[in-house]
Amino acid sequence: MRLRTALALAAIVAAPPVLATPGLAQDYPSRPVKVIVPFGAGGPADVTARQIGNILQESFGQPFVVENRTGAGGVIGTQDAVKSPPDGYTLLMMSNTQTANESLVPQRKYELMRDLAPIAPVNYSDLVIVVHPSVQAKTLQEFIALAKSQPGKLNYASSGQGTPYHMAGELFKAMASIDVLHVPYRNSGEARSGVIGGQVQMMIDAVPAMAPNVAENQVRALATTGKTRSTVLPNAPTVIEAGIPGYEATIWLGLMAPAGTPKPIIDKLNAAVNAIVKRPDIVKLWTQQGAVPMSMTPEGFDKFLRGDIVKWGEVVRKFDRPPQ
Repeated sequence: MRLRTALALAAIVAAPPVLATPGLAQDYPSRPVKVIVPFGAGGPADVTARQIGNILQESFGQPFVVENRTGAGGVIGTQDAVKSPPDGYTLLMMSNTQTANESLVPQRKYELMRDLAPIAPVNYSDLVIVVHPSVQAKTLQEFIALAKSQPGKLNYASSGQGTPYHMAGELFKAMASIDVLHVPYRNSGEARSGVIGGQVQMMIDAVPAMAPNVAENQVRALATTGKTRSTVLPNAPTVIEAGIPGYEATIWLGLMAPAGTPKPIIDKLNAAVNAIVKRPDIVKLWTQQGAVPMSMTPEGFDKFLRGDIVKWGEVVRKFDRPPQ
């Protein structure tokens, strides 16, 4: 009898705290939540993280504090998120930079789908190809002709290896059959300053970030990268219209958490983010900026991420040599 009692008590102690899990999500968050943005201040990920964080703070009554941890094309900040406790108090605002890095950065110390858990996508934006006003090209075809007449002499800026801007640039180079030099900067702001200042001739940037510079004639928009024209830059043709069939590139943003974060917390955050991206004021704001809301379950976002990893892996393999 004593043995059976001891075994029964041991089984109770060893059993997972199933009944405690709903309470964990109900009480979450009970203290400030950190949102790591592995990109520079002022870029789409940073701005969106602060917008989302402010509304989550209103909803949950706890601060959602954005921390920019830049470097290595998003790898440093992502790695910091991976190392954080899986308790829901550290989140990662990520983009297709992370899915591209799965192929581009083999030396990274994490695997995206092993070490992080999908929460929800947020939005996506088309990109715009711009040049400094001093560049003697008024159209995309004129820029392509100029680049072909000076192979290796022109350059383009990005916010670092593996970023959507870099990948869009390499895809453009491959599909247009041109040789232009990639100049990686530490963040989007510095890359943007590089093309505005004329240190580099061309850049592919997110429409919401670059549109004000186009309006002020600091840069010239040659084409946008979506399937249809941007409502923010309606005078710019798409790359497809400009003569490169099949070209398409966007930047999308989403939230992840360290692997092992309790599913009830993941689900609670997913529901909150999905509610935010459907708010009329947010939809209106993002539409004016050229961003489109995205909404998925954690499982749907997981499938989306895995598909994007495959997509960019195929693009990388098409390059004649690794992107420089």
